[in-house]
Formats: sequence, structure tokens, C-alpha cells
Amino acid sequence: MSQSPSINRRTFLENTAASLAAGTVLGSGLTNLPLRADAATTSTSAETLVGQLFQTLDAKQKKEVCFDWNHVDKKRGLLRTFVANNWNITEPEINDDFYSDQQRDLIEQVFKSIIHPDWHDRYYQQLNDDAGGFGNEQSIAIFGKPSPDGSGEKFEMVITGRHMTIRCDGNSADHVAFGGPVFYGHAPEFDENPNHTDNVFWHQAVAANDLYKMLDGRQQKQSQVAKTPREQAVEFRGKSSDITGLPVTEMSSDQRENLQKVLATMVEMYRPSDQDEAMQCLKTQGGLDACKLSFYTDNDLGKDGVWDNWRLEGPSFVWHYRGAPHVHVWVNIADSADVVTNV
Repeated sequence: MSQSPSINRRTFLENTAASLAAGTVLGSGLTNLPLRADAATTSTSAETLVGQLFQTLDAKQKKEVCFDWNHVDKKRGLLRTFVANNWNITEPEINDDFYSDQQRDLIEQVFKSIIHPDWHDRYYQQLNDDAGGFGNEQSIAIFGKPSPDGSGEKFEMVITGRHMTIRCDGNSADHVAFGGPVFYGHAPEFDENPNHTDNVFWHQAVAANDLYKMLDGRQQKQSQVAKTPREQAVEFRGKSSDITGLPVTEMSSDQRENLQKVLATMVEMYRPSDQDEAMQCLKTQGGLDACKLSFYTDNDLGKDGVWDNWRLEGPSFVWHYRGAPHVHVWVNIADSADVVTNV
């Protein structure tokens, strides 16, 4: 991954949380989201847990699931930053006998530390529906060499499976949010009904469509795009004129305020430090004012005008939501479009 010279991740995570919570401006007229850091404070960080897990792995296990920081896979390229909607980064599943009970417990603790406590039940519902529970059909990989206290050399742990790519990067991956591109999704039924019954992520699309209803006729027409792009096409396009949709700068103050609420629903599932990091990256690349909002009209389940597929995109911010036939969401965020991610 190439890196821009803009900010150092270790530094800003230490220095920006307080200012963000106080209402740092994300763009002209756009204040920061009301994040609830106190609700997700844990006594042991995910990074420390990864370090503890790494210490328990024997040589055979490390050979299977541990890699150098910049390991390149013949098919997937830089393996640490690869993302897909349904894949396993390594062969051993978490619930296999490959891991001890202690190791499986540590892996699940890492997962729970990355996800906001308010979201644990919903994520477990997604895992039950899509994989039969946590640890089934999911695998992990560790890049670099984590230490027992969560510090030391660069490292990142990646958990993958159906509808899941999440990361714990030990404050190591500079310039990107969430340690690199992430993915989430849910399919209570493969072909969902227009209301997406029981889908734990559908409320995000409801929030986006509520904003669409606030737009006037001209704005709605400008936000509508006839064809949904390839869902995994979430590479950064900078300030390219190819980015479609309604510019946030053409929204009224109440519409912008509502867009912030939409964004809040999108990041609320992650731990506060990752929320802060995503908002800092967004601010650095121009804030919401640098973004456009698109609603795709070609895959409207039920033909009800409630847009299942939509996208919020800026120079180095892509949140692509595909709701048809079920929910797939691709997220790629950095502080500069010069950052190259493996998508």
C-alpha cells in the first residue's frame, strides 16, 4: 500500500478524540457526529487481545495463519488489505480443533472489542443467519508481530467469512480507517422482500431514503443514477468528474443535518476509536462537502421507489450500499486519494 504524507495514525488517534467529540467541523457547515465513546469503553483493548492470542500460537499454527506485514498472495495481491463479500483469508475456521478453547475465546473477545456493545446482539444475529454462529465459516490471519500489550511492531488481525471482513490493526495502518477496506452484509433470505424483514443493516438504507424524501424534485433527479456500478468497485477516484450523484454542497442545512444522521447509522456499529478515525479521514479529504450521494434506480425491489442500492462517495471516502437481492456493504476510507488499497 502506498501512503500519503498527510497524517500519522498513531498521533491523531491520541490527539483527536476529544476534539471530535466536541464538534469538529467536517466540512462547510457540517459538524461532527454524536459519538458515544463511553458506551464502548472496555478494560482490555482489541489490540492487547491480539497480542495475547499471538503469544499462545505454536509454530504450526503461526505457519498457517500468520504472515509478514506486506505479504503478497499470488491471486489476491497484498493480502492484508484484500476484501471480498464471501471469503476466508486462511483455511482453519475459528471453531475448528486447530484452535484451543482459550484461543477461540480470545478471537471472539477481539471481535466483540471491535464491534460496539450496542451492536453485539445484531451482529450475532447476522452470524447465526449467514453462517450458523460466530466461528463457523470464519477464519483469521495475523500480519506482523503483535506484542502482549498491544504495542510494538506493526500488526493487524483480519477476520473474514461470509458477509464479513473486519480488522484490528494495532494503530499500524497509516492513513486508512478501519485498518483498510471492510465489508459487512446480511441475508436472512437470499432474495429479500422489499421491506428486508429482519435484516439488521436495513435501517441504514431507510435512513438514506428518508433523506431522499427531503430532497426537492431537482435534487432527487440529480441524485438518481440509472445503473448500479459493480459493487466491489470502491477504489478511490479523487475529485474525478466520474463520481455521480447530488453534491452535498447543494443540500440545504436541514438536509445536511439529516445526512449526518445517516452517516451516524453507518459507523455506529464500530468501536469509538474506529468511528473517530473514519471521521478524521473524512475531514482531512474535505468532509461531507466533498462528497456526492447517489441512489441507483435499476434494482428497486418491489418497484416502490425506496432505493435499495445507494452510495456516498468523496475523494477518498466510499460507502457503497447494495440492498438487492440482500444487503452487501463495501467501505473504503482514507485521508487521501493517493492511498492505494487492495480493492
